[in-house]
Amino acid sequence: MPIEKVGVVGCGLMGSGIAQVAAQAGCDVIVREVSQQLVDKGLQAIDKNLARQVEKGTLTAAERDNIRGRLRGTTNLDDFKDRDIVIEAIIEQLPAKKELYRALDNICSKAAIFASNTSSISITEMATATARPDRFVGMHFFNPVPVMKLVEVIRTIATDPKVFEEVAALGARFGKTVVRTTDRSGFIVNRLLVPYLLDAVRALEEGVASVEDIDNSMKLGCGHPMGPLTLLDFVGLDTTYYISNIMFDEFKEKRFASPPLLKRMVLAGWNGRKAGRGFYDYSDPAKPKAMDLR
Repeated sequence: MPIEKVGVVGCGLMGSGIAQVAAQAGCDVIVREVSQQLVDKGLQAIDKNLARQVEKGTLTAAERDNIRGRLRGTTNLDDFKDRDIVIEAIIEQLPAKKELYRALDNICSKAAIFASNTSSISITEMATATARPDRFVGMHFFNPVPVMKLVEVIRTIATDPKVFEEVAALGARFGKTVVRTTDRSGFIVNRLLVPYLLDAVRALEEGVASVEDIDNSMKLGCGHPMGPLTLLDFVGLDTTYYISNIMFDEFKEKRFASPPLLKRMVLAGWNGRKAGRGFYDYSDPAKPKAMDLR
């Protein structure tokens, strides 16, 4: 049977986006947060995104209303007992994820599929918290979810091939291009992207060029939409630092090791755009000013 009832745990930036695309694909969606305040905040973000689509003419008001009619928020995990799939998009910390999956394993039906939106944590390790490793996959979306066209679908050595294909089909139904991969830290995108970002930090650290010159080189020389240091600020330096540590722990390769400058910036709280300062100063968000970090 096709997947029709979707549960999403987490209604932040990623979770609200996943809930939105699932509802737009015609699924019945429940999205859960730990407080009603966070539920309301996430649903308001979805309403804003849908309103923007109506303004652009890519969605009619009637279609918007139908989408919202298929989507509701909750603070109660018990509401997931009838879900065909539960997609987790909570904090990138293994203990919190395992605690969640233990609870879900006791609530959801034995047929329910579990999918994690993690960008780096082992899918296999999360699955050990459940009695359904054969029905456990990764489903890694990209930010902002309603806009970005890719989803990585990740299988472990224990994943049932039929479940893997069901989830891949769901990703396509969400309007995404699906790439299939295996449970190796970083999957496809971050395995290639993170060393590139870390090398940009090393180039700055070693005095190769300034922040602006490194970014302009990759934008104008390689056609990238934004330079690596701007991208680091957008993603969050703390997020990249965390991912790099996980990947280095798995592969023990220098290219995944965090440069000292990145570590010190994270310790100083210079985590990029969200913190107001990273490789650029965002005192005036419309005109970020490159920092002199050499």
